[in-house]
Amino acid sequence: MRIAFLVLIILHGLIHFLGFLKGFGIADIKELSLTISKPVGLIWLATGLLFLVYGISWWTGYKFSWLLAFIAVVVSQVLVILYWKDAKAATLPNLIILVVAIVSLGSYNFNKMVQTDTNRILYGNKVVNEKVVSKKDLEGLPQPVQKWLRHSGIIGKPFISNGKILQDLKMKMKPGQEKWLQATAVQYSTVDVPAFIWSVDARMNSLIGFKGRDKFEGGKGEMLIKLEGLVNVVDEKGEKLDEGSLQRYLGEMVWLPTLALSPHVSWEEVNDCTAIATLDYMGTKGSGTFTFNSDGDFTIFSAMRFKGNEADAKRYPWVLKVQEHKSFEDIRVPSKMTATWKLENQDWTWLKLDIKNIDYNVKAPVKNSKKI
Repeated sequence: MRIAFLVLIILHGLIHFLGFLKGFGIADIKELSLTISKPVGLIWLATGLLFLVYGISWWTGYKFSWLLAFIAVVVSQVLVILYWKDAKAATLPNLIILVVAIVSLGSYNFNKMVQTDTNRILYGNKVVNEKVVSKKDLEGLPQPVQKWLRHSGIIGKPFISNGKILQDLKMKMKPGQEKWLQATAVQYSTVDVPAFIWSVDARMNSLIGFKGRDKFEGGKGEMLIKLEGLVNVVDEKGEKLDEGSLQRYLGEMVWLPTLALSPHVSWEEVNDCTAIATLDYMGTKGSGTFTFNSDGDFTIFSAMRFKGNEADAKRYPWVLKVQEHKSFEDIRVPSKMTATWKLENQDWTWLKLDIKNIDYNVKAPVKNSKKI
């Protein structure tokens, strides 16, 4: 589909060159019966070149490609209207390019919003690389948690203040859905000031996709899903979502092990391989159970989470289960996991997650910068 659209742009741009050739008398273009002056011929040439530049910028992912498309389509359509008898067929490719440009603009605006939120979250969380985790820092924690932290390799390494986590995903949006949707996601999580922002780009098919952003900041959760970054499908806030977002953040401490040492987290030992963690932050509180194997690897996190944000939403068991571990920056963490809702009549595994990379203690942007 991408190649077909690129070919359309190139051919559409090249066709505009015919107006230049006609205007300068370089070639006799029988399809153009109306007279074209040299100045107008130059406009046809410039428009054709603009379409070609747009094609290159769109293919390479230039974030402002939509702006080039808008300019090219507007000028082209003015020419089409002026020479309607000969050029009216160009309206259709102009409309197609305009639709793609609008989608690109939606994606740009969505990404800009995520960048702004990410910058704010990172800037509000100080990175202290000089502080190193010691065995003494683990004192007082439940024995299975201490064993996990030692096994993770965090001892002797700098405290983790934040992490940038790249993910490949397979998702099912509702119980009973057969086909897995393919998606990619980027998540930033901070430790000293508990927060995360997760942005996902998913494809429903070759033509339609959606962008999503989950966020936990200031003790509040938010969920936003936009079709092609343009049309709101989900836009949720509320106390149930606050608690659920906090519990998700709590369960994902296994990617940022020093979160276990946070003053906002309290622990209760259950047995040799299980401990309950409770996070209490800015008026929002939630708990979850961590299970570890005999080697000290984290294997399962479970919590009673609200499924939905409606007034009558109920809590159901929400389970993260580990399938594989990897080391990133010499810290051993779960790399492949599934997320499952245990509903009344069925188990709904809605997410398969594969961690591609984790960068720890990424630098916060310069204040007011628009770059991540």
